[in-house]
Amino acid sequence: MSRLVVVGSVNVDATSYVDAFPQPGETIHSHGYRVALGGKGANQAIAAHLCSADVEFVARLGDDAAAEVARAAFARFGLATDAVATVPGAPTGVAQITVAASGENTIVVTAGANAAVGTDAVAAERERIAAADLVLTQGELPVPAIEAVARACDGAGTRFVLNLAPPVDVAGAAVAIADPLVVNVHEARAVGVGADLPDDAPAAAWRDAAASVVGELARSIVVTLGARGAVAADADGSWIAAAPEVDAVDTTGAGDAATGALAAMLAEGRALPDAVRVAVAAGAIAVRSRGTVDSYAGRADILALAERTETR
Repeated sequence: MSRLVVVGSVNVDATSYVDAFPQPGETIHSHGYRVALGGKGANQAIAAHLCSADVEFVARLGDDAAAEVARAAFARFGLATDAVATVPGAPTGVAQITVAASGENTIVVTAGANAAVGTDAVAAERERIAAADLVLTQGELPVPAIEAVARACDGAGTRFVLNLAPPVDVAGAAVAIADPLVVNVHEARAVGVGADLPDDAPAAAWRDAAASVVGELARSIVVTLGARGAVAADADGSWIAAAPEVDAVDTTGAGDAATGALAAMLAEGRALPDAVRVAVAAGAIAVRSRGTVDSYAGRADILALAERTETR
């Protein structure tokens, strides 16, 4: 079993389901509401765990009722929480989400206890990082912590995967260590990948844009394209992984499902194109039902769908 460390955020998602997003100044009624575990770190840790990686999750919770929602979810999935600590007097992170009938979403995140994941917290986990096959982190943590994780991985020779979502101002030296850097099209443009490409540019154009900055921006790059799949590039080549056709109900957390699966596959030694193919399948399954982690599939179902996913 591969050993994967996720240093990341935990949020409790408060989600409202609506027919269409409100206009500025408009008040509308939702037709559904749910409270559930979220946060990119937690989502990706559970996605990787469901893919059979041995996941160690480094995170911070507040000392409020929302923390109990998160801990109950960790227990339900069987995710190890030895490195999940409580920050006295702080609220647990929260995400306010609106999901439209189209399946698209808007998200407002309040960091809460996630802001307490600093350089000291990373330094305390150096042995855990050094012992891992791969370490994954995201843009929802403070920038100094992200950069500290990158340095710790570089020093230990541990593979570092950075999901730069949201695209915060991480030092170029830290991004350069990422193998891969994982971004969607909006995040890609923010870091200089495909700056002139529209969202709906052909997948081949996004593949070539990623390939053009390999070794300069990051060691390898994955750009997710939503319903069209993803592209990837490293020093050995570049690829397109087409997504299977599914009926999208809720896209919330689908990117995290894909990133967690990607990290799990890379940690067990799969090549980048194969790992991306599996990641695309994980994301496709996740959009078929509501919620984040409750929409994620297990390893067997993901691999079965991945067998029908084309990579070229």
